[in-house]
Amino acid sequence: MATIAVIGTLDSKGEEHAFVAELIRARGHRPLLIDVGSGDPPAVTPDFTREQVASFAGVDLAALMVRKDRGECVVAMSRAAPVFLSKLAAAGDIDGVISLGGGGGTAISTAAMRALPLGFPKLMVSTLAAGNTAHYLGTKDIVMMPSIADVAGLNRLSRIIFSRAAGAICGMVEAKIEIADARPLVVASMFGNTTACITEAKRIIEEAGYEVLVFAATGAGGKSMEALIESGMVAGVLDLTTTEWADELLGGSLTAGPERMDAVAHAKIPVVVGPGCLDMVNFGERASVPEKYEGRNFYIHNPQVTLMRTTPEECARLGRIIADKVNQYTAPAAIMIPKKAISVISAEGRPFHDPAADEALFDAIRTNAGIPVEEFDEEINSPVFARACAEKLLALMPPRMG
Repeated sequence: MATIAVIGTLDSKGEEHAFVAELIRARGHRPLLIDVGSGDPPAVTPDFTREQVASFAGVDLAALMVRKDRGECVVAMSRAAPVFLSKLAAAGDIDGVISLGGGGGTAISTAAMRALPLGFPKLMVSTLAAGNTAHYLGTKDIVMMPSIADVAGLNRLSRIIFSRAAGAICGMVEAKIEIADARPLVVASMFGNTTACITEAKRIIEEAGYEVLVFAATGAGGKSMEALIESGMVAGVLDLTTTEWADELLGGSLTAGPERMDAVAHAKIPVVVGPGCLDMVNFGERASVPEKYEGRNFYIHNPQVTLMRTTPEECARLGRIIADKVNQYTAPAAIMIPKKAISVISAEGRPFHDPAADEALFDAIRTNAGIPVEEFDEEINSPVFARACAEKLLALMPPRMG
């Protein structure tokens, strides 16, 4: 028997959630009704009250309800619900979660679902499932199911939709996942300009008995890699393509946000870091480049992608950012620097070759990083550098048993 959290605004949608809870119980599982409403009293008796949920994040729900500002209450519960639900999941008290909602309920419940690990069953039946759902999903594997009509009572259509949803979440928690023979997982960051390096390093690491997942350093890719690292499924990280930080710093189109490189600190796993493609900032077509950057060194990668070379001053700032990030790490870690080129197009004779900018980057890393820094007279895509990085990560990870 699994325990499935049934979370929602039980003041306006209590009947619907109770219906789903009974279907879950009929399948032999235990539903756990969690109220995150903030209007009228709940229409059904929850297992966890809204006050209990709010208290986990220090939210004074009573004071908010007096003001009767629905938006303020939704924001507050969107902060509290993730804390509450993640504690239940971490303690092993729930095995899956389902919710039904309109705008407010979807915002609160998906915020809570985003706090849960990858692979944890999550299902949101929503009036908003037909549009752009990126801000509800984030980087997590949340299943969003259209409610078709509004979540407003039980009727011929809603009973069908809710019954299918209850069956879906039960099926998710019942699914047997065979991972006993799976190889330990390593993740790596890659860009077109570092493909040769990561491909060779991946081959070496996999020959040593690991499985390597490669993430494109395109903003969304970096966020997804961070989420997977946070999930606890990863044994080691080969983060040689940290280019997303150039976009974050200078307003490029492929930023992964200010949390990029933080997950390793939380997961406490070995990592090898490199400055791959910190020579470039990504914009769209040439006309999309902000006017303040006119006169800079640009490279037209294709009609839709314009790359801008980072300056020595910008590279020094990027080096300090990388150093600050790695200084959070408590597990074995190292930085590997390819002194001849940090991308294909920064090599000698190529459009972004700028030794002064590269040296500003390297010097900032050397000066500020509190972990070992190794330097090579190689380009980033040389087989020698790729092998050195792969072997360094293998050396930092605990020996494999068997």
